[in-house]
Amino acid sequence: MKILIGTKNPGKIEGARKAFERYFNNVEIEGIAVDSEVSDQPVNSEIIMGAKNRIKNLKKYAKENKIEADFYIASEAGITNFLGEWIDINCAVIEDNKGFQSMGTSQGFPIPEKYIEEIRKTELGKVMDRLFDKKDTGKGQGGISYLSKGEITRIDLTKNAFIMALTRHINGDLWK
Repeated sequence: MKILIGTKNPGKIEGARKAFERYFNNVEIEGIAVDSEVSDQPVNSEIIMGAKNRIKNLKKYAKENKIEADFYIASEAGITNFLGEWIDINCAVIEDNKGFQSMGTSQGFPIPEKYIEEIRKTELGKVMDRLFDKKDTGKGQGGISYLSKGEITRIDLTKNAFIMALTRHINGDLWK
């Protein structure tokens, strides 16, 4: 099974791999860097928009380069206050080669209000790097691994978001 993912981020790729391998055999994932066309720090509706834009740009790239795939996938992390308080979530979008699309989200973790302005000006990963005196926390285990004392990683959040999106694909005609 050939899957194209709209990123080169190793944490996102590994999370996607773990999700797809729960339900499919012979999973091959190729990461391709494509533009999300949203802010470096997605906020609210930019989160889903960024993931959907990555799918659109990934399909365009695949067509131009004559690459065929069974699934085109993307994830976008961002901050939202839709529930009344700021949380960070990961949104995954999956589209099969017939155009059937689904989305899912990870669980979210709270972001203290005192950091929101700085995060919006830069991005959560850079603020986490500063707070934990680390480098590129968003590319591997993620800041959540520090916040949860190693219980949950960015890979886990990405995997869970993709599993939620996969529910429409693994249940046959139930959702179609």
